Amino acid sequence: MASYEGIYHPLRSDREITDQAEIDAIIASQRYMTLAMCLDNEPYLVTLSFGYEKEKKCFFFHCATEGKKLDFLRKNPVVWGQIVQDRGYIQGECSHAYSSVEFRGRVSILKDSGEKKQALYHMINQLEVAPDLVKTKQVDGKDLKKVVLCRVNIQAFSGKKAH
Repeated sequence: MASYEGIYHPLRSDREITDQAEIDAIIASQRYMTLAMCLDNEPYLVTLSFGYEKEKKCFFFHCATEGKKLDFLRKNPVVWGQIVQDRGYIQGECSHAYSSVEFRGRVSILKDSGEKKQALYHMINQLEVAPDLVKTKQVDGKDLKKVVLCRVNIQAFSGKKAH
């Protein structure tokens, strides 16, 4: 039986992505990730937009000030996530072209306004074509006390690709 303490290794090692630069490129090309969490043996899965800080190997996301996601994360901050680069179904081959990145991490809820601002900057950089204008309009000079931002500190990455 496989151990799930770190990261799961695929049976098809020819499809495994081990190069961190390739993993970073997949992450940079996408705007959404899926995050799995668990509380009292109840799973919960959400898809959300994110920002990535490559140098520190962490993701950022924002959420409502109350709700199921925060309830789960406050009680169990350990998460598993996935980012998929879908390159389409291959007709006639009964196959799909894709690259995916999976990760294990621990979520922390940001309290400091400076950290929140930087988290929003990372999200805007990930999502926007012209990020500087959006940063000025949406973040600079704003009160961020009521904005909930979370950081996922990555403990392990793995990647897989086909075609």
